[in-house]
Formats: sequence, structure tokens, C-alpha cells
Amino acid sequence: MKEVEAGEFLKRSREYPVVDTRSPAEFACGHIPGAINLPLFDNSERKIIGTLYKQQGQKAAIKVGLTIAGPKMAGFIEQVEALHSQNVLIHCWRGGMRSHSMAWLLELYGFDVWIFKGGYKAYRNALLDYFKNPLPLRVIAGSTGSMKTALLKKLREMEEQVVDLEGLANHPGSSFGNQVSTGQPSTEQFQNNLFAEFFSMNPLRPIWLEDESFSIGKVHLVEGLYRAMQESPHYLVLLPWKQRIAVLLQEYGQIPKEKLIQAIQGIAKKLGTVLANQAIHSVETGDLAKAAEIILNYYDRAYSKGIQRKQDLVLGPFHVNAENMEETATKLIHYRQ
Repeated sequence: MKEVEAGEFLKRSREYPVVDTRSPAEFACGHIPGAINLPLFDNSERKIIGTLYKQQGQKAAIKVGLTIAGPKMAGFIEQVEALHSQNVLIHCWRGGMRSHSMAWLLELYGFDVWIFKGGYKAYRNALLDYFKNPLPLRVIAGSTGSMKTALLKKLREMEEQVVDLEGLANHPGSSFGNQVSTGQPSTEQFQNNLFAEFFSMNPLRPIWLEDESFSIGKVHLVEGLYRAMQESPHYLVLLPWKQRIAVLLQEYGQIPKEKLIQAIQGIAKKLGTVLANQAIHSVETGDLAKAAEIILNYYDRAYSKGIQRKQDLVLGPFHVNAENMEETATKLIHYRQ
């Protein structure tokens, strides 16, 4: 077996399966994207071993650990055989006994094994360090309903490097995004997925993403990435008011009335009692376009304040051609300051 640092481990993970020997609970909180959970101990067993280690020491914990893991060994081998790879990458929390024990077993059986030196903890440190470095970010900015997500999709189709923050967060932003999201990953897993996306890209080419706040729904960006976004060029896109209303009706118009009202109530303090009540009344009477107008006015004022603070970074504006998104995307790609 061989121990490798984070960079080599992550590069090899593009070719070979990654086996995470931590408990299911640890894995659920956050894991390397694409990793397979093959826990040496389940959640309750890990607790027993941990308590025993603290109270009676390492040797006592090892004996009980062997008693628990011993009957599982053949099953571990069979599960790794099902991955159809002679080469296997393994890690635990800190690159300690769990990963080394599994590596010993698999190597004994004939697999070629690499252990992640420092384990998942080292992976998280590598993630944080990565986002401290300069990144060639290109931020698409624009008011709510300006088709920024559609523009990112077109850029990706044109083989540009794109990171869809809202897609990875499984949340389209805003209070209304809560009503269409089917569930978000943990913040830790969201950040891991972000890292995987960025790590796979060419750092010498532009990376396009959408202007976002630090939080997207219930998950948070990596602080280093958020700071880099605030310091990167912002490409301001504009779409006519009526078209923006149409975009919002298409995105959110099928949400049940009670959920739309719940979303309005979520921003009622910021919107103001009078306007919130007017928007709710519009939803109740079926005038969704009127409700969208009221809400857009609020979001536009808030966004205008935010973009003014970054005025020195703003390029454009670029008028979105909803009928020909490739035309708009081409303008962004070839724009020269």
C-alpha cells in the first residue's frame, strides 16, 4: 500500500474508485464526490470503539474492533470486487487505523491500494487552501429574472467552463426558490461538490458563474470562493421588464398558491406590510403578473444597492437576446475591456 497526498489522490480519483471507510453518519455529513461508503464500523459500533479507546486505551479498542470487523471481511472484499477495478483509493477521517486496516485486507487479497495521507480532514484542508488561490472567475450579474441561468447553460453548450452554483445547491435562490427545491445537500457536501467541479477545470481558462450571496438557500459558499467572486469582473446582463415578468411566471407560476403566499410571507418584513398584503391578494385572485411586479420592485432595489457597491468591477451592460442566447453568450466571451 502507498500513502499519497491530496493532489495525487484527487487526480487518481478520476480513474479509480474511492472507498470511504468512515461511518455512515460521517459519510452523510460530507464526503468526496463519487466515493463509495464501505464503513469498517457502523454508527453505533464506532461509538463503542471510540468510548473504549478513551476509557481503556488503544489495545482494548483494537481487540473489540477486530471482533466487530472480522466477520465483515469477506463482505468488504466482495463489495470492492463489484467495483471492477484492480486499483483502489482508500481514506478514513485522518488516514489512520480504519483506512490502514481496510488497505491491509484488500492488499492481502491482491488489490493495488493507495491511502489518502491525512484522510478526509486533509481533503477539507485542501479544499479551503484551493479557494485561497486566485481563480479566473467571470461573474454574470443581473436582476432577478434576467435569464442568467439560461445564459450559463448556453455558455456550457459552447464549451465554456461553467459552475452552476444554484444547480449544485439544488436551490434557485430567493424565498421562492425554497418552494421549488427538492432538498439541499449539507453545506459541507455542497462545498465538496464545488471543489470537485473547480478541480476538474483548467485554471488558465475563464470560469463562469452566477452572482450569488454567501448563502444559497440553507447552504453556504466557501469563504475563499465568495471573496474571489466579489473581486472578479461582473458582466451585467439586462432583460426588458415584461420579459422578466414572463420568465418568473414560467419558473414559479406552477407553484401552488399557498406556497407562493408562504414565500411572500418570508420576505414580508423587507417588502413592507402594505406591499406584502397587495402581493398576497394578487396571488389569491390569480393575478400572478401583478404579484411578480410587486416582488420584482423589491428585489430590484435590493440588487441595485448590492451592484452599486461593486461598480468598479461591473462590465457592460449586455442586453440579453432571449430568442438567441448564443448571441448574448458570444458577446460575453469576446468582450474586451
